[in-house]
Amino acid sequence: MMNTTGTHYVLAREQTDISDEVRAVAAPLPPNVAEPFRIRIADPDGTDPAMISEWMHRPHLLETWEQPWPAERREQDLRAQLAGTYSLPCIASFDYATDNQPERGRRDVAYLELYRAAKDEISRLYHADPYDVAMHLATAELDLIGRGAMTAFAVQLMSAIFAAEPNCRRIMIDPDHRNVVVRRVAEKFGMTNLGEFDIRPDRRIALFTLPRTPADMPTL
Repeated sequence: MMNTTGTHYVLAREQTDISDEVRAVAAPLPPNVAEPFRIRIADPDGTDPAMISEWMHRPHLLETWEQPWPAERREQDLRAQLAGTYSLPCIASFDYATDNQPERGRRDVAYLELYRAAKDEISRLYHADPYDVAMHLATAELDLIGRGAMTAFAVQLMSAIFAAEPNCRRIMIDPDHRNVVVRRVAEKFGMTNLGEFDIRPDRRIALFTLPRTPADMPTL
């Protein structure tokens, strides 16, 4: 079995039964965020696969992402994403000097996936526009959670996505329905909860949206 790029590695959530209009849309662009954060595209040829693999074995991400993959599979996954038009894998870094920890310098702290909702399984739940952007964010460093740093990053990220994607009508996220932390953060920065859905027999999600304007609120 091959994915839409002609490679044998299949991105599990990518949909192939889509219209030509949706298929023609490129993958999301990397957003520009302000210091102390930066975002770069993940590099399958460097140390990123091993780093992300280590992150995903940490207890808090193992529970929420359920991707305890070896570095070799993570490398394949990154390559498949970068070869196609469905998603863009990114790494977020943080400058600890701004947090009174100059000895730690700038460090990679989170894994970010931006993807086209119209090419994803969540497109079965609502009327997705071809340019809608959805995202998954995995914060590896627990010292940045619970004191506002990552919440501020997420709020800034939303604005940066809209700035990078002028045709994007809305941003979507689909956390596990039990992920209380992400749900609270989503509501905190103004996302609308569209409800809970059994997207797969083994996965129940809460679907959230942030429309660019009130007229861009999606319908189920």
